[in-house]
Amino acid sequence: MTLQPGRSRRRAGRPDGLPAADGTSAPARDPEALAREVCLRMLTRTPRTRAQLAEGMRRRGVPEDAAETVLGRFEDVGLIDDAAFARAWVDSRHHGRGLARRALAHELRHRGVADDVVREAVDGLDRDEEYATAVALATRRLAALHGLPRDVRIRRAMGALARKGYQPGLAARALGEALAAEGDSGDVDLDGEAEDWT
Repeated sequence: MTLQPGRSRRRAGRPDGLPAADGTSAPARDPEALAREVCLRMLTRTPRTRAQLAEGMRRRGVPEDAAETVLGRFEDVGLIDDAAFARAWVDSRHHGRGLARRALAHELRHRGVADDVVREAVDGLDRDEEYATAVALATRRLAALHGLPRDVRIRRAMGALARKGYQPGLAARALGEALAAEGDSGDVDLDGEAEDWT
């Protein structure tokens, strides 16, 4: 077989030692080297939790013992830190998306963060700041609904706050404050709206 200039002959199989589409495979690689490669590739794109990295290695066929060894080493040197990940996630998602504690905790648990780490991270969110964020969200939502009947505006604003994870009591207080800023001194009726919040 002759090669054209600028082209090289490709070795059968994939560089990670897994089977190629045609069924051939490259020489077997050290499982820990593969685990390090998978982890580093995943961490290059975005911060990840230990559970997300473990799942990524499992999907790539990395043996569990090699994955655990590499995950332990990465934790030792600080490349994996679920507590720091959780704190950064809470800060970013609360300020960027306006999410409440409940929604933040759900997202962190979904990413495999342990419950005690989740609790510590969401407890770091100041309750006054969370309330102020809820008021700001309610104010924006009410402004977007200007011209609609009051009960429709309240129901939709409460639904928007619920989707961000705000508990009904806090959402009602925040919405009441936003309505008062508009000059509406009426109460927010929770009973008729509760079924529409979730």
